[in-house]
Amino acid sequence: MAWLGAARLAELLRHRAVSAGEVLRECLDSIDRLDPQLNAFVVVLREQAIDQAARSEYRLAAGKPGPLEGVPIAVKDNRGVAGCPTTQGSFSAPKGMVTRDAEVVQRLRAAGAIVVGKTTLPEFAAIPVTESRRLGVTRNPWSLSHTSGGSSGGSAAAVAAGLIPVAEGNDGGGSLRIPGSCCGLFALKPTRGRISLGPDGGDGLGGLVSEGFLTRSVADSALLLDVVCGGAPGDPFPLPSPRLPFAAAAATAPGQLRIGWTTIPPIDVPVHPACAAAVAAAAGILASLGHQVHEVDPKWQQSQPAHDFRTVWTTSIRLALLAVEAEGGDPQQVEPHIQAMAELGAQVKATDYLLARHRLQRFIASGAWLWERYDVLLTPTLAQPPLLVGQLLDGTDANPAAAMDRSDRFSPFTTLANVSGQPAAQLPLHQHQGLPIGVQLIGRYGDEATLLQLSQSVEDASSWLSARPPLS
Repeated sequence: MAWLGAARLAELLRHRAVSAGEVLRECLDSIDRLDPQLNAFVVVLREQAIDQAARSEYRLAAGKPGPLEGVPIAVKDNRGVAGCPTTQGSFSAPKGMVTRDAEVVQRLRAAGAIVVGKTTLPEFAAIPVTESRRLGVTRNPWSLSHTSGGSSGGSAAAVAAGLIPVAEGNDGGGSLRIPGSCCGLFALKPTRGRISLGPDGGDGLGGLVSEGFLTRSVADSALLLDVVCGGAPGDPFPLPSPRLPFAAAAATAPGQLRIGWTTIPPIDVPVHPACAAAVAAAAGILASLGHQVHEVDPKWQQSQPAHDFRTVWTTSIRLALLAVEAEGGDPQQVEPHIQAMAELGAQVKATDYLLARHRLQRFIASGAWLWERYDVLLTPTLAQPPLLVGQLLDGTDANPAAAMDRSDRFSPFTTLANVSGQPAAQLPLHQHQGLPIGVQLIGRYGDEATLLQLSQSVEDASSWLSARPPLS
């Protein structure tokens, strides 16, 4: 039943065509059957979920369901779930149970969603593959020898294989869109501040991080966004409410749009021919839908922004280790590539950090003309097809910095929207040698609605919902 998705399951549950217990049992059976091969779950909260399903049954019988009543969902293991530890994929993490849900989890529960477990991630969500010493390797259901992507790789593998209908994740440099591309899923990184990072998320690495979801359908992502959007007291980047619910916006035709497309990455790295071909094919689909589609040179290829992003990123890893130590964990237990990032971050002076942030803002401002000329920009999601398991971290015990260099070559396109705060969607339109290849749509700040409308029209014109991986 997970293949039906959240929106359809919620409808069937409201009409009593299925029960919350039945849906949950099927998901738990799929997890028991397939997850030993995938390693998508850190923990399955079986007893908690059964209790939540019983409560959902009561509300459904009383005719008082929430919008996600009885729908199973998983949460990435860097967000708090009450009664469960948060590992962050690291042996260094403090021991003990979390006593309160993260804001996004509270809102999901209030809508009736059933939290079935927590999903894997790389240590501190720092790299674009889901491999760590503590949690092991999460594999791609399309090919067990390839990565599921990262850092929300466990969430992506679980949804792609049909273990659960939808899963929460977060995105600080592409961590929703990268695994969405690797696993053949839709993913939307919302506008900065659209979803609260409270109570512990602060400014999300200076505004880089957004909450979001991995889904098969656009409608599911729109429904989930409606459920969890909105600020909480103390949020640093509050946004006004959308003029129209996102689910309603997604169901509305977008009209004719001006769409620019490019395969030129912001840093000078090669783009695999399959990733470039996917963009050209997507441009053809968009043109066939009646949009004005033009190839564009964004004139953004520079070396300094990559250096500045690394300054901000490594400083955030250093901050993460300081937080671990303050909470009683052991920062000496981190992996070599994480230690290397933290050491680089420790060398950054406050003025250098602020200067890097300033230069990144100027870099984004220099490309703002694109969204004056175009409604949406189309790019590859990744510069390479899904990597082999172990490929990104090979040799990093001896050369820890190699992980950062390989990450730059793998995912140069996704960080743009994190730095600018703009919404960006990953569309699972293409394949290469049996592996998914995604394309990315970047919209104007605050305009998730146009991305959802456009993505829905492309979904309707494609067959991506019918695609299932070999392991499912």
